[in-house]
Amino acid sequence: MANPRRNSYSNSTENPFQLQNHSRISSIKHFLKKPHAFPFLLSIFLFLAWVSLRLQHSSSRLSSSNSLHWSKEEDEKANLIRFKSGFLSSNDKRGWLLDPVSIALESGIKGGAVSCASIHVGEIRPGGVRGNHRHHTCNETFVIWGAKTLFRVENNQIVDKGYAEVIVGADEVAVAASPSGTAHALVNMDPTHTAYLLGCQDSTINYNSSTTDFSVWKDL
Repeated sequence: MANPRRNSYSNSTENPFQLQNHSRISSIKHFLKKPHAFPFLLSIFLFLAWVSLRLQHSSSRLSSSNSLHWSKEEDEKANLIRFKSGFLSSNDKRGWLLDPVSIALESGIKGGAVSCASIHVGEIRPGGVRGNHRHHTCNETFVIWGAKTLFRVENNQIVDKGYAEVIVGADEVAVAASPSGTAHALVNMDPTHTAYLLGCQDSTINYNSSTTDFSVWKDL
């Protein structure tokens, strides 16, 4: 025969927890029905979205830096020298400032512009390509910064490919040169950030003339 006192005791020990959970759920439902619940939920959503974007940004930067494998020999083949942006601005709190022609000459980069008769500054948005052409009447020196950027330049000493290419990191500033008669291209490989470039040519180019070959590489 069942003991009524035991059953009563069991019910009394379980009910308070059930009632407490039910009370909490009811309170949440009641709160969500009130007008001021919407801005509260919106603030939570915005906070979570911000956290997600920050994590994505950090992951992108980390994967970008981890994927860069370069050597001085590869940079020499690509006629390029690179610096950490922090190194360039270590003595100037305002940031980095450089003379591309002087740095190229001092660093032993061959075939760069000896002066800046023509200068152009621009951006390369994610996935964008600049250059991919060959000038026959000028030497050109570049400054590249802002995002993970591929720099390709013709180099007949590279067997099979006929060109050298390196990747400039988002936290780096690169100075590169493309001698007259040498094709060059710049590709922004960063999914979100814009790359920037300055081009210095030692003679004025007429892009409507036949002194420039366009679309040199079909894979870009």
